[in-house]
Amino acid sequence: MLLLNPKNYQDRNYPDERSKEIMLKTIEFFENKGLAKMKEDYYAAEFTDDFTEFIKKEGIFETLFLPKGYGSEEQYYSTYRMYEFSEITGFYGMPYWYTYHVSTLGLDPVFLGDNEELKHRAVETLRQNPLCAFGLSEKEHGADIYSSEMKLYPQEDGTYLARGSKYYIGNGNKASTITVFGKIADTDEYVFFVADSQHEKFELVKNVIHAQNYVSEFILHDYPVTDADITTRGPKAWDDMLNTINICKFNIGSGATGIVTHSFYEALNHAAHRNVYGKFVTDFPHVKRLFLDSFCRLAGMKLFGLRATDYMRAASKEDKRYMLYNPIMKMKVAIQGEEVHEMLWDIIAAKGFEKDNYFSQAVVDLRGFPKLEGTRHVNMALIAKLLPNYFFNPKEHPEIGRITDARNDDHMFDQGPTRGYGKIQFHDYNIAYNSVDLPNVNIFKKQIQAFVEWLMLSGMDLGKQMLNDFDFLLAVGEIFTIVAYGQLIIESAKIENLDDDLLDEIFDVFVRDFSRYALAVNGKPTATPEQKEAILKCIQSPVVDDDKFNRVLEKHVYSLIDAYTMNP
Repeated sequence: MLLLNPKNYQDRNYPDERSKEIMLKTIEFFENKGLAKMKEDYYAAEFTDDFTEFIKKEGIFETLFLPKGYGSEEQYYSTYRMYEFSEITGFYGMPYWYTYHVSTLGLDPVFLGDNEELKHRAVETLRQNPLCAFGLSEKEHGADIYSSEMKLYPQEDGTYLARGSKYYIGNGNKASTITVFGKIADTDEYVFFVADSQHEKFELVKNVIHAQNYVSEFILHDYPVTDADITTRGPKAWDDMLNTINICKFNIGSGATGIVTHSFYEALNHAAHRNVYGKFVTDFPHVKRLFLDSFCRLAGMKLFGLRATDYMRAASKEDKRYMLYNPIMKMKVAIQGEEVHEMLWDIIAAKGFEKDNYFSQAVVDLRGFPKLEGTRHVNMALIAKLLPNYFFNPKEHPEIGRITDARNDDHMFDQGPTRGYGKIQFHDYNIAYNSVDLPNVNIFKKQIQAFVEWLMLSGMDLGKQMLNDFDFLLAVGEIFTIVAYGQLIIESAKIENLDDDLLDEIFDVFVRDFSRYALAVNGKPTATPEQKEAILKCIQSPVVDDDKFNRVLEKHVYSLIDAYTMNP
Protein backbone atom coordinates (compact mmCIF):
# COMPACT_ATOMS: atom_id res chain seq x y z
CA MET A 1 0.00 0.00 0.00
CA LEU A 2 1.45 3.35 -1.04
CA LEU A 3 -0.50 5.78 1.15
CA LEU A 4 0.00 6.05 4.90
CA ASN A 5 -2.72 4.21 6.80
CA PRO A 6 -2.20 4.38 10.57
CA LYS A 7 -4.66 1.53 11.13
CA ASN A 8 -2.61 -0.72 8.85
CA TYR A 9 0.94 0.50 9.39
CA GLN A 10 3.38 -0.51 6.66
CA ASP A 11 6.81 -1.47 7.95
CA ARG A 12 9.38 0.69 6.12
CA ASN A 13 12.15 -1.92 6.54
CA TYR A 14 14.15 -0.02 9.13
CA PRO A 15 17.26 -1.85 10.34
CA ASP A 16 16.40 -1.15 13.99
CA GLU A 17 13.29 -1.62 16.13
CA ARG A 18 13.60 1.87 17.64
CA SER A 19 12.70 3.59 14.35
CA LYS A 20 9.51 1.57 13.91
CA GLU A 21 8.67 2.01 17.60
CA ILE A 22 8.74 5.80 17.26
CA MET A 23 6.24 5.74 14.40
CA LEU A 24 3.88 3.27 16.10
CA LYS A 25 3.94 5.10 19.44
CA THR A 26 3.24 8.41 17.70
CA ILE A 27 0.27 6.91 15.87
CA GLU A 28 -0.96 5.42 19.17
CA PHE A 29 -0.70 8.81 20.89
CA PHE A 30 -2.92 10.50 18.34
CA GLU A 31 -5.42 7.67 17.98
CA ASN A 32 -5.81 7.52 21.77
CA LYS A 33 -6.35 11.26 21.83
CA GLY A 34 -9.05 10.94 19.19
CA LEU A 35 -10.50 13.31 16.63
CA ALA A 36 -12.96 15.05 18.98
CA LYS A 37 -10.29 16.10 21.50
CA MET A 38 -7.91 17.03 18.71
CA LYS A 39 -10.51 19.36 17.20
CA GLU A 40 -11.40 20.78 20.62
CA ASP A 41 -7.78 21.77 21.19
CA TYR A 42 -7.55 23.11 17.65
CA TYR A 43 -10.47 25.53 18.04
CA ALA A 44 -9.37 26.51 21.54
CA ALA A 45 -5.91 27.34 20.15
CA GLU A 46 -4.53 25.09 22.88
CA PHE A 47 -0.76 24.79 22.57
CA THR A 48 0.51 21.29 21.90
CA ASP A 49 1.75 20.65 25.45
CA ASP A 50 0.42 17.08 25.53
CA PHE A 51 2.35 16.27 22.37
CA THR A 52 5.47 17.91 23.84
CA GLU A 53 5.18 15.79 26.97
CA PHE A 54 4.80 12.67 24.85
CA ILE A 55 7.88 13.61 22.77
CA LYS A 56 9.89 14.21 25.95
CA LYS A 57 8.77 11.00 27.67
CA GLU A 58 9.60 8.85 24.66
CA GLY A 59 12.83 10.71 23.77
CA ILE A 60 11.68 10.96 20.17
CA PHE A 61 13.49 14.12 19.12
CA GLU A 62 16.74 12.75 20.53
CA THR A 63 16.46 9.81 18.15
CA LEU A 64 15.29 11.76 15.13
CA PHE A 65 17.32 14.97 15.34
CA LEU A 66 20.81 14.04 16.51
CA PRO A 67 23.59 13.06 14.10
CA LYS A 68 26.01 10.23 14.78
CA GLY A 69 28.33 10.90 17.71
CA TYR A 70 25.69 12.50 19.91
CA GLY A 71 23.09 10.87 22.12
CA SER A 72 23.13 7.05 22.20
CA GLU A 73 25.85 4.87 20.70
CA GLU A 74 23.42 3.64 18.04
CA GLN A 75 22.39 7.18 17.05
CA TYR A 76 22.24 8.17 13.39
CA TYR A 77 20.49 10.96 11.48
CA SER A 78 18.16 9.64 8.78
CA THR A 79 16.18 11.83 6.40
CA TYR A 80 14.05 8.75 5.74
CA ARG A 81 12.90 8.62 9.37
CA MET A 82 12.37 12.36 9.35
CA TYR A 83 10.24 12.01 6.23
CA GLU A 84 7.98 9.42 7.82
CA PHE A 85 7.61 11.20 11.16
CA SER A 86 6.83 14.44 9.34
CA GLU A 87 4.16 12.68 7.29
CA ILE A 88 2.58 11.12 10.39
CA THR A 89 2.45 14.39 12.34
CA GLY A 90 1.04 16.16 9.29
CA PHE A 91 -1.58 13.42 8.99
CA TYR A 92 -2.84 14.26 12.46
CA GLY A 93 -2.62 18.01 12.21
CA MET A 94 -0.44 20.93 11.20
CA PRO A 95 0.02 22.22 14.81
CA TYR A 96 1.83 19.00 15.80
CA TRP A 97 3.81 18.93 12.58
CA TYR A 98 4.79 22.58 13.11
CA THR A 99 6.00 21.91 16.66
CA TYR A 100 8.25 19.20 15.23
CA HIS A 101 9.33 21.20 12.14
CA VAL A 102 10.47 24.36 13.91
CA SER A 103 12.24 22.28 16.57
CA THR A 104 14.49 20.68 13.99
CA LEU A 105 14.99 24.08 12.37
CA GLY A 106 16.08 25.42 15.74
CA LEU A 107 18.47 22.62 16.61
CA ASP A 108 20.23 22.11 13.28
CA PRO A 109 22.33 25.33 13.37
CA VAL A 110 23.94 23.99 16.54
CA PHE A 111 25.08 20.80 14.81
CA LEU A 112 26.09 22.64 11.66
CA GLY A 113 28.13 24.99 13.83
CA ASP A 114 31.67 24.92 15.19
CA ASN A 115 31.03 24.84 18.95
CA GLU A 116 31.49 21.23 20.08
CA GLU A 117 30.77 21.98 23.74
CA LEU A 118 27.51 23.65 22.79
CA LYS A 119 26.46 20.59 20.78
CA HIS A 120 26.74 18.35 23.83
CA ARG A 121 24.97 20.94 25.95
CA ALA A 122 22.15 21.05 23.42
CA VAL A 123 21.72 17.27 23.71
CA GLU A 124 21.18 17.57 27.46
CA THR A 125 18.81 20.50 26.98
CA LEU A 126 16.85 18.49 24.41
CA ARG A 127 16.28 15.77 26.98
CA GLN A 128 14.86 18.27 29.44
CA ASN A 129 12.88 20.27 26.90
CA PRO A 130 12.52 18.90 23.35
CA LEU A 131 11.21 22.17 21.90
CA CYS A 132 13.62 24.32 19.88
CA ALA A 133 13.15 27.45 17.77
CA PHE A 134 14.81 29.13 14.80
CA GLY A 135 15.22 32.88 15.38
CA LEU A 136 15.70 34.18 11.85
CA SER A 137 13.05 36.55 10.47
CA GLU A 138 12.20 40.01 11.78
CA LYS A 139 9.01 42.06 11.70
CA GLU A 140 10.26 44.89 9.52
CA HIS A 141 12.41 42.81 7.18
CA GLY A 142 10.62 39.47 6.75
CA ALA A 143 12.57 37.35 4.27
CA ASP A 144 15.19 40.10 3.80
CA ILE A 145 17.66 38.41 6.11
CA TYR A 146 20.51 40.63 4.88
CA SER A 147 18.96 43.45 6.91
CA SER A 148 18.90 41.72 10.29
CA GLU A 149 18.87 44.22 13.16
CA MET A 150 19.51 41.66 15.91
CA LYS A 151 22.96 42.57 17.24
CA LEU A 152 25.51 41.25 19.70
CA TYR A 153 27.25 44.16 21.44
CA PRO A 154 30.78 43.30 22.66
CA GLN A 155 31.52 44.06 26.32
CA GLU A 156 34.86 44.82 27.98
CA ASP A 157 34.98 41.42 29.69
CA GLY A 158 34.77 39.57 26.35
CA THR A 159 31.08 38.75 26.63
CA TYR A 160 28.18 40.21 24.62
CA LEU A 161 24.75 41.69 25.15
CA ALA A 162 22.09 40.78 22.59
CA ARG A 163 19.58 43.45 21.60
CA GLY A 164 16.85 43.14 19.03
CA SER A 165 13.64 41.37 18.18
CA LYS A 166 12.48 38.44 16.07
CA TYR A 167 9.11 37.75 14.47
CA TYR A 168 7.29 34.65 13.11
CA ILE A 169 9.33 32.37 15.40
CA GLY A 170 7.61 29.04 16.06
CA ASN A 171 7.89 27.55 19.58
CA GLY A 172 9.26 30.86 20.84
CA ASN A 173 7.03 30.56 23.89
CA LYS A 174 8.54 27.36 25.27
CA ALA A 175 11.83 26.55 23.51
CA SER A 176 15.00 26.26 25.60
CA THR A 177 17.24 26.11 22.53
CA ILE A 178 16.54 29.09 20.28
CA THR A 179 19.21 29.61 17.65
CA VAL A 180 19.22 33.33 16.90
CA PHE A 181 20.69 34.77 13.70
CA GLY A 182 22.18 38.26 13.90
CA LYS A 183 25.32 40.35 13.53
CA ILE A 184 28.24 41.42 15.71
CA ALA A 185 27.58 45.12 16.31
CA ASP A 186 31.07 46.51 15.74
CA THR A 187 32.01 44.38 12.71
CA ASP A 188 28.63 43.53 11.13
CA GLU A 189 29.78 39.92 10.68
CA TYR A 190 27.04 37.31 10.86
CA VAL A 191 26.59 35.22 13.98
CA PHE A 192 24.42 32.41 15.33
CA PHE A 193 23.93 32.16 19.09
CA VAL A 194 21.63 30.28 21.44
CA ALA A 195 19.02 31.82 23.73
CA ASP A 196 16.45 30.43 26.17
CA SER A 197 12.81 31.58 26.16
CA GLN A 198 12.66 31.31 29.96
CA HIS A 199 15.55 33.73 30.59
CA GLU A 200 14.65 36.96 32.42
CA LYS A 201 16.10 39.07 29.60
CA PHE A 202 13.88 37.32 27.05
CA GLU A 203 10.55 39.08 26.49
CA LEU A 204 7.82 37.02 24.84
CA VAL A 205 5.62 39.65 23.21
CA LYS A 206 2.77 37.62 21.71
CA ASN A 207 1.63 34.90 19.40
CA VAL A 208 1.30 36.73 16.08
CA ILE A 209 -1.38 34.30 14.85
CA HIS A 210 -4.47 32.76 16.47
CA ALA A 211 -3.77 29.04 16.40
CA GLN A 212 -2.54 26.09 18.43
CA ASN A 213 0.98 26.56 17.18
CA TYR A 214 2.76 29.48 18.80
CA VAL A 215 4.36 31.78 16.21
CA SER A 216 6.06 34.27 18.45
CA GLU A 217 7.39 37.77 18.51
CA PHE A 218 10.15 38.12 21.07
CA ILE A 219 12.64 40.78 22.19
CA LEU A 220 16.08 40.32 23.73
CA HIS A 221 16.82 43.08 26.26
CA ASP A 222 20.58 43.07 26.88
CA TYR A 223 20.47 39.27 26.88
CA PRO A 224 23.90 38.00 28.11
CA VAL A 225 25.83 35.90 25.60
CA THR A 226 29.27 34.34 25.91
CA ASP A 227 31.44 32.49 23.39
CA ALA A 228 30.02 29.29 24.85
CA ASP A 229 26.60 30.32 23.45
CA ILE A 230 27.81 31.08 19.92
CA THR A 231 27.46 28.27 17.38
CA THR A 232 29.47 30.01 14.66
CA ARG A 233 30.25 33.44 13.25
CA GLY A 234 31.35 35.06 9.99
CA PRO A 235 30.53 33.73 6.51
CA LYS A 236 29.93 30.25 7.91
CA ALA A 237 27.06 31.57 10.04
CA TRP A 238 25.40 32.69 6.81
CA ASP A 239 26.04 29.29 5.21
CA ASP A 240 24.72 27.48 8.29
CA MET A 241 21.52 29.50 8.14
CA LEU A 242 20.87 28.57 4.49
CA ASN A 243 21.97 24.97 5.00
CA THR A 244 19.56 24.62 7.92
CA ILE A 245 16.75 25.65 5.60
CA ASN A 246 18.04 23.17 3.00
CA ILE A 247 17.69 20.36 5.53
CA CYS A 248 14.37 21.33 7.02
CA LYS A 249 12.20 22.67 4.20
CA PHE A 250 12.06 19.04 3.04
CA ASN A 251 9.60 18.53 5.91
CA ILE A 252 7.06 20.73 4.16
CA GLY A 253 6.42 18.27 1.35
CA SER A 254 6.13 15.25 3.65
CA GLY A 255 3.91 17.13 6.11
CA ALA A 256 1.67 18.21 3.24
CA THR A 257 1.44 14.62 2.01
CA GLY A 258 0.29 13.53 5.46
CA ILE A 259 -2.35 16.25 5.69
CA VAL A 260 -3.85 15.50 2.29
CA THR A 261 -3.81 11.73 2.86
CA HIS A 262 -6.04 12.13 5.92
CA SER A 263 -8.35 14.48 4.00
CA PHE A 264 -8.54 11.96 1.16
CA TYR A 265 -9.71 9.14 3.43
CA GLU A 266 -12.29 11.38 5.05
CA ALA A 267 -13.68 12.67 1.75
CA LEU A 268 -13.76 9.19 0.20
CA ASN A 269 -15.61 7.67 3.15
CA HIS A 270 -18.18 10.47 3.14
CA ALA A 271 -18.83 10.29 -0.59
CA ALA A 272 -19.11 6.49 -0.61
CA HIS A 273 -21.89 6.55 2.01
CA ARG A 274 -23.74 9.62 0.74
CA ASN A 275 -26.77 8.88 -1.44
CA VAL A 276 -28.24 11.74 -3.48
CA TYR A 277 -30.70 11.59 -6.37
CA GLY A 278 -30.85 7.82 -5.95
CA LYS A 279 -27.10 7.33 -6.41
CA PHE A 280 -24.09 7.14 -4.15
CA VAL A 281 -21.82 10.13 -4.75
CA THR A 282 -18.98 7.85 -5.81
CA ASP A 283 -21.10 6.63 -8.75
CA PHE A 284 -21.29 10.02 -10.50
CA PRO A 285 -18.95 10.24 -13.54
CA HIS A 286 -17.51 13.63 -12.60
CA VAL A 287 -16.82 12.41 -9.04
CA LYS A 288 -15.00 9.37 -10.39
CA ARG A 289 -12.75 11.69 -12.39
CA LEU A 290 -12.15 13.96 -9.41
CA PHE A 291 -11.30 11.06 -7.12
CA LEU A 292 -8.99 9.42 -9.64
CA ASP A 293 -7.18 12.66 -10.43
CA SER A 294 -6.82 13.54 -6.75
CA PHE A 295 -5.49 10.06 -5.95
CA CYS A 296 -3.02 10.25 -8.84
CA ARG A 297 -1.72 13.60 -7.59
CA LEU A 298 -1.47 12.28 -4.05
CA ALA A 299 0.31 9.12 -5.21
CA GLY A 300 2.71 11.35 -7.15
CA MET A 301 3.40 13.41 -4.02
CA LYS A 302 4.27 10.27 -2.07
CA LEU A 303 6.35 8.67 -4.83
CA PHE A 304 8.36 11.84 -5.41
CA GLY A 305 8.94 12.35 -1.69
CA LEU A 306 10.24 8.83 -1.17
CA ARG A 307 12.65 9.14 -4.09
CA ALA A 308 13.81 12.63 -3.18
CA THR A 309 14.61 11.25 0.27
CA ASP A 310 17.05 8.80 -1.33
CA TYR A 311 18.90 11.70 -2.95
CA MET A 312 19.03 13.60 0.34
CA ARG A 313 20.56 10.55 2.03
CA ALA A 314 23.05 9.87 -0.80
CA ALA A 315 24.22 13.49 -0.96
CA SER A 316 27.91 14.34 -0.87
CA LYS A 317 30.23 17.10 -2.03
CA GLU A 318 30.29 15.32 -5.41
CA ASP A 319 26.54 14.70 -5.56
CA LYS A 320 24.31 17.66 -4.81
CA ARG A 321 21.30 16.65 -6.88
CA TYR A 322 19.20 17.08 -3.76
CA MET A 323 19.53 20.83 -4.25
CA LEU A 324 16.99 20.55 -7.08
CA TYR A 325 14.71 17.91 -5.58
CA ASN A 326 14.59 19.61 -2.18
CA PRO A 327 12.91 22.89 -3.29
CA ILE A 328 10.59 20.84 -5.52
CA MET A 329 9.64 18.83 -2.45
CA LYS A 330 8.98 22.03 -0.54
CA MET A 331 7.07 23.88 -3.24
CA LYS A 332 5.65 21.50 -5.85
CA VAL A 333 4.47 18.81 -3.45
CA ALA A 334 2.74 21.31 -1.16
CA ILE A 335 0.99 22.99 -4.10
CA GLN A 336 -0.07 19.61 -5.46
CA GLY A 337 -1.66 19.06 -2.05
CA GLU A 338 -3.67 22.25 -2.47
CA GLU A 339 -4.91 21.02 -5.83
CA VAL A 340 -6.00 17.72 -4.31
CA HIS A 341 -7.88 19.54 -1.57
CA GLU A 342 -9.72 21.66 -4.14
CA MET A 343 -10.91 18.54 -5.99
CA LEU A 344 -11.94 16.78 -2.80
CA TRP A 345 -13.82 19.86 -1.66
CA ASP A 346 -15.70 19.94 -4.96
CA ILE A 347 -16.86 16.41 -4.13
CA ILE A 348 -17.87 16.81 -0.50
CA ALA A 349 -19.02 20.45 -0.86
CA ALA A 350 -20.62 21.79 2.35
CA LYS A 351 -19.32 18.84 4.35
CA GLY A 352 -15.89 20.39 4.08
CA PHE A 353 -16.92 23.30 6.31
CA GLU A 354 -18.15 21.20 9.22
CA LYS A 355 -16.22 21.85 12.42
CA ASP A 356 -16.03 18.22 13.54
CA ASN A 357 -14.20 17.06 10.41
CA TYR A 358 -10.45 16.89 9.99
CA PHE A 359 -10.97 18.33 6.50
CA SER A 360 -12.13 21.77 7.69
CA GLN A 361 -8.82 22.45 9.46
CA ALA A 362 -6.68 20.72 6.84
CA VAL A 363 -7.71 22.97 3.94
CA VAL A 364 -6.90 26.06 6.02
CA ASP A 365 -3.62 24.79 7.41
CA LEU A 366 -2.23 23.46 4.15
CA ARG A 367 -2.60 26.85 2.48
CA GLY A 368 0.34 28.06 4.54
CA PHE A 369 2.75 25.31 3.55
CA PRO A 370 3.92 26.69 0.17
CA LYS A 371 4.65 30.02 1.91
CA LEU A 372 6.97 28.55 4.56
CA GLU A 373 10.80 28.58 4.30
CA GLY A 374 10.89 30.75 1.19
CA THR A 375 8.00 31.73 -1.04
CA ARG A 376 7.03 29.88 -4.20
CA HIS A 377 8.87 32.52 -6.25
CA VAL A 378 12.07 32.25 -4.20
CA ASN A 379 12.17 28.46 -4.54
CA MET A 380 11.36 28.62 -8.24
CA ALA A 381 14.20 31.08 -8.76
CA LEU A 382 16.55 28.51 -7.19
CA ILE A 383 15.17 25.73 -9.37
CA ALA A 384 15.48 27.77 -12.58
CA LYS A 385 19.24 28.23 -12.03
CA LEU A 386 19.64 24.49 -12.52
CA LEU A 387 17.72 24.30 -15.80
CA PRO A 388 20.69 24.50 -18.24
CA ASN A 389 22.69 21.69 -16.61
CA TYR A 390 19.62 19.50 -16.14
CA PHE A 391 18.68 19.49 -19.82
CA PHE A 392 21.99 20.03 -21.60
CA ASN A 393 24.90 18.96 -19.40
CA PRO A 394 24.21 15.59 -17.70
CA LYS A 395 26.81 13.71 -15.70
CA GLU A 396 27.17 10.06 -14.78
CA HIS A 397 26.33 9.35 -11.15
CA PRO A 398 26.34 6.00 -9.34
CA GLU A 399 22.83 4.56 -9.31
CA ILE A 400 21.17 4.64 -5.90
CA GLY A 401 18.26 2.61 -4.59
CA ARG A 402 15.85 3.02 -1.69
CA ILE A 403 17.95 3.96 1.35
CA THR A 404 16.38 2.84 4.63
CA ASP A 405 19.53 1.64 6.37
CA ALA A 406 21.22 3.01 9.49
CA ARG A 407 23.81 5.18 7.73
CA ASN A 408 24.21 8.68 9.10
CA ASP A 409 23.30 11.38 6.58
CA ASP A 410 26.72 12.99 7.01
CA HIS A 411 26.46 15.57 4.25
CA MET A 412 23.38 17.25 5.74
CA PHE A 413 25.60 18.59 8.52
CA ASP A 414 28.62 19.20 6.29
CA GLN A 415 27.13 20.93 3.23
CA GLY A 416 29.90 23.48 2.99
CA PRO A 417 29.72 26.99 1.51
CA THR A 418 26.56 27.93 -0.36
CA ARG A 419 28.36 28.67 -3.61
CA GLY A 420 28.47 27.08 -7.03
CA TYR A 421 24.76 26.28 -7.07
CA GLY A 422 24.39 26.67 -10.83
CA LYS A 423 27.23 24.19 -11.44
CA ILE A 424 25.37 21.19 -9.98
CA GLN A 425 25.01 18.36 -12.52
CA PHE A 426 22.39 15.63 -12.80
CA HIS A 427 22.12 12.19 -14.33
CA ASP A 428 20.36 12.09 -17.69
CA TYR A 429 16.60 12.34 -17.18
CA ASN A 430 16.10 10.29 -20.35
CA ILE A 431 17.32 7.19 -18.49
CA ALA A 432 14.17 7.16 -16.39
CA TYR A 433 11.77 8.19 -19.14
CA ASN A 434 13.16 5.72 -21.68
CA SER A 435 12.74 2.88 -19.19
CA VAL A 436 8.95 3.19 -19.52
CA ASP A 437 6.80 2.46 -22.55
CA LEU A 438 3.29 3.56 -21.60
CA PRO A 439 0.85 5.65 -23.67
CA ASN A 440 0.73 8.77 -21.51
CA VAL A 441 4.37 8.63 -20.52
CA ASN A 442 5.17 8.55 -24.24
CA ILE A 443 3.00 11.64 -24.82
CA PHE A 444 4.81 13.31 -21.93
CA LYS A 445 8.17 12.48 -23.53
CA LYS A 446 7.04 14.27 -26.70
CA GLN A 447 6.15 17.29 -24.61
CA ILE A 448 9.61 17.25 -23.03
CA GLN A 449 11.25 17.13 -26.46
CA ALA A 450 9.14 20.08 -27.62
CA PHE A 451 10.18 22.00 -24.51
CA VAL A 452 13.87 21.23 -25.12
CA GLU A 453 13.48 22.57 -28.65
CA TRP A 454 11.82 25.66 -27.19
CA LEU A 455 14.78 26.13 -24.84
CA MET A 456 17.21 25.89 -27.74
CA LEU A 457 15.19 28.42 -29.73
CA SER A 458 15.15 30.78 -26.72
CA GLY A 459 18.92 30.57 -26.31
CA MET A 460 20.92 32.65 -23.87
CA ASP A 461 18.29 35.39 -23.79
CA LEU A 462 16.02 33.16 -21.73
CA GLY A 463 18.07 33.74 -18.60
CA LYS A 464 17.69 37.49 -18.93
CA GLN A 465 13.96 37.15 -19.59
CA MET A 466 13.43 35.14 -16.43
CA LEU A 467 15.68 37.37 -14.34
CA ASN A 468 13.74 40.47 -15.37
CA ASP A 469 10.25 38.99 -15.08
CA PHE A 470 9.51 36.67 -12.16
CA ASP A 471 6.05 35.92 -13.54
CA PHE A 472 7.63 34.60 -16.73
CA LEU A 473 10.21 32.68 -14.67
CA LEU A 474 7.42 31.03 -12.69
CA ALA A 475 5.66 29.88 -15.85
CA VAL A 476 8.82 28.44 -17.43
CA GLY A 477 9.92 26.99 -14.12
CA GLU A 478 6.67 25.04 -13.78
CA ILE A 479 7.50 23.12 -16.95
CA PHE A 480 11.06 22.39 -15.84
CA THR A 481 9.77 21.33 -12.43
CA ILE A 482 7.22 18.84 -13.77
CA VAL A 483 9.91 17.16 -15.89
CA ALA A 484 12.12 16.55 -12.85
CA TYR A 485 9.04 15.66 -10.79
CA GLY A 486 7.96 13.02 -13.30
CA GLN A 487 11.47 11.63 -13.55
CA LEU A 488 11.70 10.84 -9.84
CA ILE A 489 8.17 9.45 -9.80
CA ILE A 490 9.15 6.95 -12.51
CA GLU A 491 12.28 5.99 -10.55
CA SER A 492 10.25 5.60 -7.37
CA ALA A 493 7.49 3.63 -9.10
CA LYS A 494 10.02 0.96 -10.06
CA ILE A 495 11.28 0.66 -6.49
CA GLU A 496 7.73 0.49 -5.10
CA ASN A 497 6.62 -1.98 -7.80
CA LEU A 498 3.79 0.32 -8.84
CA ASP A 499 1.58 -1.19 -11.50
CA ASP A 500 1.70 0.27 -15.02
CA ASP A 501 -1.97 1.26 -15.06
CA LEU A 502 -1.58 3.60 -12.11
CA LEU A 503 1.69 5.07 -13.38
CA ASP A 504 0.12 5.82 -16.75
CA GLU A 505 -2.91 7.45 -15.09
CA ILE A 506 -0.55 9.65 -13.06
CA PHE A 507 0.99 10.80 -16.34
CA ASP A 508 -2.48 11.37 -17.80
CA VAL A 509 -2.73 14.11 -15.17
CA PHE A 510 0.79 15.36 -15.92
CA VAL A 511 0.19 15.58 -19.68
CA ARG A 512 -2.70 17.92 -18.95
CA ASP A 513 -0.60 19.91 -16.47
CA PHE A 514 2.24 20.25 -19.00
CA SER A 515 -0.23 21.63 -21.54
CA ARG A 516 -1.61 24.07 -18.98
CA TYR A 517 1.85 25.36 -18.12
CA ALA A 518 2.76 25.70 -21.82
CA LEU A 519 -0.36 27.75 -22.42
CA ALA A 520 0.62 29.97 -19.50
CA VAL A 521 4.05 30.62 -21.09
CA ASN A 522 2.30 31.42 -24.38
CA GLY A 523 0.23 34.06 -22.61
CA LYS A 524 3.11 35.90 -20.95
CA PRO A 525 3.92 39.33 -22.40
CA THR A 526 7.63 38.70 -21.91
CA ALA A 527 7.57 35.77 -24.36
CA THR A 528 8.67 36.64 -27.90
CA PRO A 529 6.41 35.81 -30.87
CA GLU A 530 8.75 32.95 -31.77
CA GLN A 531 8.59 31.59 -28.23
CA LYS A 532 4.81 31.88 -28.17
CA GLU A 533 4.46 29.86 -31.33
CA ALA A 534 7.04 27.21 -30.41
CA ILE A 535 5.67 26.55 -26.90
CA LEU A 536 2.32 25.52 -28.37
CA LYS A 537 3.95 22.27 -29.53
CA CYS A 538 4.00 21.27 -25.87
CA ILE A 539 0.21 21.24 -25.74
CA GLN A 540 -0.93 17.64 -26.08
CA SER A 541 -3.91 15.52 -25.04
CA PRO A 542 -3.58 12.37 -22.93
CA VAL A 543 -4.51 8.97 -24.33
CA VAL A 544 -8.04 8.08 -23.25
CA ASP A 545 -8.58 4.50 -22.07
CA ASP A 546 -11.88 3.98 -20.23
CA ASP A 547 -11.08 0.42 -19.23
CA LYS A 548 -7.79 1.44 -17.63
CA PHE A 549 -9.50 4.38 -15.92
CA ASN A 550 -12.04 2.06 -14.29
CA ARG A 551 -9.42 -0.52 -13.34
CA VAL A 552 -7.33 2.06 -11.49
CA LEU A 553 -10.38 3.63 -9.88
CA GLU A 554 -11.61 0.33 -8.47
CA LYS A 555 -8.24 -1.18 -7.56
CA HIS A 556 -6.45 1.83 -6.11
CA VAL A 557 -9.11 4.35 -5.09
CA TYR A 558 -12.45 2.81 -4.24
CA SER A 559 -10.70 -0.10 -2.54
CA LEU A 560 -9.73 2.45 0.14
CA ILE A 561 -13.33 3.15 1.17
CA ASP A 562 -13.52 2.72 4.97
CA ALA A 563 -9.84 1.70 5.05
CA TYR A 564 -9.15 4.44 7.62
CA THR A 565 -11.24 6.49 10.03
CA MET A 566 -9.63 8.26 12.97
CA ASN A 567 -10.71 7.18 16.42
CA PRO A 568 -13.52 9.47 17.67
